[in-house]
This record gives sequence, C-alpha cells and structure tokens, in this order.
Amino acid sequence: MSSIPLSNRKSPTLSSIRRKRFPYCALMLLSTSTPVFAAGTIAGTDIENVASATFDTAGGPVTITTNTVTIKVDELLDVAVVNTDPGDVITNPGKTGSVQSFRITNTGNGDEAFALNVDVASGGDDFDPTLQHIVIDGNNNGLYDAGVDVVYVAGANDPVIAPDQSQTVFVVTSTPLSTANGARASVGMTATAVTGAGIAGTSFAGQGQGGGNAVIGSSTAQAAANGFLVVQSASLALVKSASIADPFGGQRAVPGALVTYRLVATVSGDGALNNLVITDPIPSGSAYQAGSLTLQKSASAAVALTDAADADPGTFNGTRVAVAAGNVPAGETRTVTFKVVIQ
Repeated sequence: MSSIPLSNRKSPTLSSIRRKRFPYCALMLLSTSTPVFAAGTIAGTDIENVASATFDTAGGPVTITTNTVTIKVDELLDVAVVNTDPGDVITNPGKTGSVQSFRITNTGNGDEAFALNVDVASGGDDFDPTLQHIVIDGNNNGLYDAGVDVVYVAGANDPVIAPDQSQTVFVVTSTPLSTANGARASVGMTATAVTGAGIAGTSFAGQGQGGGNAVIGSSTAQAAANGFLVVQSASLALVKSASIADPFGGQRAVPGALVTYRLVATVSGDGALNNLVITDPIPSGSAYQAGSLTLQKSASAAVALTDAADADPGTFNGTRVAVAAGNVPAGETRTVTFKVVIQ
C-alpha cells in the first residue's frame, strides 16, 4: 500500500499538495442511493474569449480582433455525506470494534481536502459509545480491513477528494458494558472543507484550485450524516452434525447412503434474536430427499415442514433448505433436520 502523506491539508502555502489526488481517494460507489454530481466546470479552468469585427475597404474585407479576455473558474466548495450501512449495526455490551460506514462525496468542482469529525454524544438516544478510530478505506474495497485501512489523524491525512469522487470512511467504536438490550446510539460523521466552510457565497481569495478564488457553495462546505448502533445482548451458537445410514445396514458414506443433517441453533444471553433464519446448501455429490425437512422448538416435538414456499416456515428451492425460525428468546433452541442421499 502506498505511504500516506504527512499532510493533505490545503492552504495558500501548500497549494501544490492540495492539487494531488491520493490513492485512497478513489471513487467508492457502493450504494444504490442517487449520486450527487460536482458543480460544473473544473476549478482553475481558463475560459478565454476573443471577439472579431469585419468591414469592407477598397482593398477588400478586413477583420480585426479584440484582446483576449480570460476568466479563471473559481472553486466551489461543496460536500455530501451519507451513512452506507444497510441498517442499525449490531453491537453487544462491552464490545469493541463496532464498525459503521460513511461515504464522503466532493460535490464541488475542485480537488478538496476534508476534515473529519465524529459525534458519539449527540443526545436523544439511549447510550454514548466510545470512539476508537476514524479509518479511511485505504484499499478502496468498501470493507473495513484492520491493519490495512488508514487510521485518520486530523490535519495529517485529511482525505483529498476530486470532484464527483467519493471516499469511504469507517467509524470504529466500543460499547459500554452496562448498556441494556435493545438500546440504540446515534453516531454522526461530519466532513468540512479544509479551505473553509460557513455562509454560502463566502469567498477565499486565491485559495481555489488553479489559483482562482474558493467560494463556499450551497452545502456550506460542510455536511453530516448519522448511523445507528443497536445493542443485542442475545447471541447465537449454531452447531451442525450428520448421521449416516448406508444400504447395507451400516454407517458408511457410500453411494445410496442416507445422510441426516441436524442443525441446532442455541440462543443465549438476554432478550431475543429476531427473525432467525437457518439455511443450508445441499452438498455437491448428494441429492435432497423431498419432504425430509423438520423444525423442533426447544422441548417440543419436531414438526414436519413442506418444501414449497407456503404457510409453514420451511422451503427447499432446488439448491438449499431454509427455515424461518422467527423470534427466539434467550435460553431456547431451534433444531432443523433434513436428509440427502449420496449420489
């Protein structure tokens, strides 16, 4: 992985640094949300214009031209931030290393460095997690890779993002040991243009890309988004076993032998696990035995399930079995069995 520059902060004395595009600032479009596009012509572009006039003389037509008028496009400072988690990120009491994902998009028209800030104590929620790190997605894969991705240090490696480009950033937190099951916490990510932020239309003379001015856009050059953590005290253990009955009365794995798979899901801790679904693909080299799917709830007897997608919670779709076990309280088990024949 390429080394991280000591400073990506943009300032009048570091104008050459701010025009670089660093490897970790590549486009990360991992969400299906509507993209936000940068504002028009790239900052620093010279728009040149020359007018002309033609008139007739005794010697023929004559054309004259004006002087060249050059207008340098100013840099518009704008940014957008979104949380890209599909929903609340599950954590547990005392857990460290809970990871939330955010995407910072430069919606201005010039390369810009952005300072990052996280708020874990915004109020109005159930608990305040502890911030461990802000981490920049160093290999641009959209996934948190501890030891590979780059820990953010304010003012030292503020991400420089090109117009229309995005940077994925991770927030890593820990959860207090005393938090109750079901408690939620809001975690806010704010990105602010290093050149400046505030009232739209404010101008910073000579600080734009290419030597022009930098002008704060409609976003105020600062944007924020929130993601949520939810405490789930209940935990799940899933254990799989198999028993074999061969055609000769033994337990050998020969063609024609019947294999019974048993999946035991045990919920422990406090509260419940909601919408538990147990799935298992049919192994290669075997064939599912139709009508063999069952579900057992704790001390109750096993109930046969149909293979079709109907009123009962079991299905076989041709390649795997699935059982929707529902909400399972801590201290209970759900056991799924099905059979295959070795081919």
